Amino acid sequence: MSYFKHYSLLFFFLLSFLLFQACLASRRLTAAEEKQPLTITYHKGALLSGPISVNLIWYGNFSATQRAILSDFVASLTAGGDRNHKQQQKTPSVSSWWKMTENFYSLSNSQLPRLTFGDQILDKECSKGKSLKNADLAALAARGQRRRAINIVLTAADVAVEGFCMSRCGTHAASPRSKTGRFVYIWVGNAAAQCPGQCAWPFHQPLYGPQAPPLIAPNGDVGIDGMVMNLASMVAGAVTNPFGGGFYMGPANAPLEAATACPGIYGKGAYPGYAGELLVDPATGASYNANGDSGRKYLLPAIFDPSTASCSTLV
Repeated sequence: MSYFKHYSLLFFFLLSFLLFQACLASRRLTAAEEKQPLTITYHKGALLSGPISVNLIWYGNFSATQRAILSDFVASLTAGGDRNHKQQQKTPSVSSWWKMTENFYSLSNSQLPRLTFGDQILDKECSKGKSLKNADLAALAARGQRRRAINIVLTAADVAVEGFCMSRCGTHAASPRSKTGRFVYIWVGNAAAQCPGQCAWPFHQPLYGPQAPPLIAPNGDVGIDGMVMNLASMVAGAVTNPFGGGFYMGPANAPLEAATACPGIYGKGAYPGYAGELLVDPATGASYNANGDSGRKYLLPAIFDPSTASCSTLV
């Protein structure tokens, strides 16, 4: 009987020790998780600098008006880097939105790159078909400039793209290293016919969540105005985290970047289902927060401010 009691006590103490160690390991893991920064940090990788050409690759059928809306946005974005640019943008402006990304570059002791508007390439016939894979996007982007460039692939409303509407509205990446240099590329698709509730909110009712009435798009085209929002987000991410080692929060394979860290925030007071306090065009009733070239109005996403660990908006 004493023999049995001896081993029962030994088993009890061994079990207690193992449970204590498990609890201690759990506390250590929790402490390690709590130490993860809840802000965007610099990961010491290469950033873009100097003159960078922004080139557009139009894939599929875009009307002249649609191309003008997106081209005017890129022209507005590159206004500060183009010495020949003479148009004055009203405030709040696309240029002032872009300058918010300087907060990241100041932390890396680098200067924000000087963006210039480059080439436009049209592929109306959809030479790679109307169902694109990631490799197709990379090949299309390679049609633009190969060095010191951001090449932007824009796909029309009837073009399906891998992951579109399921996990993304756009993306950015970089070409492999080569002797001729590297370029950064972006893809954004027109969601008007495929998933406007996901990729063109708040200009269309969302697929899920609060069902508030949609806002009026500032350029009268839900799909294209949605593309502007997503393109702005991708450009901010591509410049501040071009090669995967720049500024981001969270895991490197699913980073939250300059604009994607502030989803659904376009004005002060934003919350899920509400884009925030925005400007309203008295003539059209359209909502916007930035003025661009040619009298254009756009809705642009909030940019994360690493100095305050919060999302900053134009209005």
